[in-house]
Amino acid sequence: MHDDSTGRTGNTATPSRRSVLAATAGITAALAVGGTAQAAGLDEHRLRALVSRMTLEEKVGQLFVMRVYGHSATAPDQADIDANLKEIGVRTAAELVEKYRVGGVIYFAWAHNTRDPHQIADLSNGIQKASLGLPRGLPVLISTDQEHGIVCRVGKPATLFPGAMAMGAGGSRTDARALGRISGAELRAMGIRQDYSPVADVNVNPANPVIGVRSFGADPRAVAGLVAAEVKGYQGSRVAATAKHFPGHGDTAVDSHYGFPVITHTREQWEALDAVPFRAAIAAGIDSIMTAHIQFPALDDSGDPATLSRPILTGILRGELGYDGVVVTDSLGMEGVRTKYGDDRVPVLALKAGVDQLLNPPDLDVAWHAVLDAVHTGELTEERLDESVLRVLRLKAKLGLFEQPYVTQAGVERTVGTARHLAAADAIAERTTTLLVNEGSLLPLAPEEHRKILVVGADPASPSGTTGPPTGVLAGALTELGFTATALSTGTAPSQATIARAVAAAADADAVVVATYNVSATSSQKTLVQRLLALGKPVVAVAVRNPYDVAQLPGVPAYLAAYSWTDVELRAAARVVAGRVDPGGRLPVPVQRADDPTQVLYPIGYGLSY
Repeated sequence: MHDDSTGRTGNTATPSRRSVLAATAGITAALAVGGTAQAAGLDEHRLRALVSRMTLEEKVGQLFVMRVYGHSATAPDQADIDANLKEIGVRTAAELVEKYRVGGVIYFAWAHNTRDPHQIADLSNGIQKASLGLPRGLPVLISTDQEHGIVCRVGKPATLFPGAMAMGAGGSRTDARALGRISGAELRAMGIRQDYSPVADVNVNPANPVIGVRSFGADPRAVAGLVAAEVKGYQGSRVAATAKHFPGHGDTAVDSHYGFPVITHTREQWEALDAVPFRAAIAAGIDSIMTAHIQFPALDDSGDPATLSRPILTGILRGELGYDGVVVTDSLGMEGVRTKYGDDRVPVLALKAGVDQLLNPPDLDVAWHAVLDAVHTGELTEERLDESVLRVLRLKAKLGLFEQPYVTQAGVERTVGTARHLAAADAIAERTTTLLVNEGSLLPLAPEEHRKILVVGADPASPSGTTGPPTGVLAGALTELGFTATALSTGTAPSQATIARAVAAAADADAVVVATYNVSATSSQKTLVQRLLALGKPVVAVAVRNPYDVAQLPGVPAYLAAYSWTDVELRAAARVVAGRVDPGGRLPVPVQRADDPTQVLYPIGYGLSY
């Protein structure tokens, strides 16, 4: 394999029509009993014939979705080659596909897969070319976590939308469907055909450290409607949506990346709460569902995580809910699935439970050989593998990968981050910002009265390749709206010296905007806000993650919830502060009192307007 050089350093050219035809000839031949690959796209008989010709090793490979470092399929940077050799035993994505015949590849920003849209398209094409060039080569299903909000792998200049809880505040199924349609079209243009979104968890625990604002909210019916709408949007753009994390990760105080959460809901509570959005996703024709690494004793009292639970995945998801699409695990590198069993047992037990795709095992060689050995010893039958391989191939066929595995640079130019898409994201964001407090009608601020604004507060790292930092984005947006705004980052845990510096800077301002981030009872963010209030200046706070912050800061005269610190949400909040937009968002979760969590301070549906 080699790179056809282009003007962009390290990128591959879009394969020529001749190379596309040559690479896909293997599929056409494998499927041809008097037809073409396109005709075979949705032909069950030919897909089964394809499975029957695959070697056992090829079948095992189809079940894995693996990370790989590098911006190019064949010529990544040396540091990425080194990382691949250390973690996977191959140098490049092309070698990964050749050695293990993996059915899928997952993109991450930290693996340097997502530098920019043109590079992503080249990487996708390089991976497809490598796989299709093999004997009986198959197209690869490329996936990523593009939830929007705080979890996004593809950043600017792609279009970035508000996250799920912000969308929950907007409450518009039309907007949710538009998000899926536009985001799906952009992902597809870059060669990504499976998105691990939307989150279908109902976030009923304010202390949830792993879901939180990634959920649409706490009302299962409202969540269900938005999940179904987003699914229809993505899949209307021929990108597989993925509802996660089954059977429901919304009520936990433990992060399954680092521990093993236990959900204590009764079966009745599960039916009324957690199951509702998953049922809606299935009714909407969801292509894939992701499992959760959680214990759910009411559904399976074995102590196994749901990912490895046959009663949950085969009994409930397939049997009771009637789902026959692709089931993908959450990452097998997460602690929640590794607590009880070794990395060699996890993939085998997941397949026995009813899983189809094994996502991102910590050691692919161990996992791959464990599945192969399980077939050789009879613990797994080849027929069981065939079921899952067939589901994966059906999905690839549905997504058009057999007839059109490649993407074009022209398609990227035409689709990704267009002015129309960016304007749609801004308009949707404007409908999500939620005004919780506005004493004395402090908001909106007017440049004539509050020209000099100091923006202080938390500056968490940009969650999705947006420009950031939040204080800078807010200050820039307010300046564009006619104010003279300056930014001073004080962080999520400001020291006494930092607080003193902010208070001194505020003395010269007409108003202060404070970005708050997950304020706790003991957070020094509270001290910062109290010291600023003591100056007697107008203080406007913007919760840039959890809306629950407002309960910890009762003295603030104006409080907005933005639900994330991505640019699109911060710019919308600035327009609300300036009165260019009325705050239209309504709380999708209740906010309890800080001193008495049994009392609701602001209920679901609460929100002020101008």
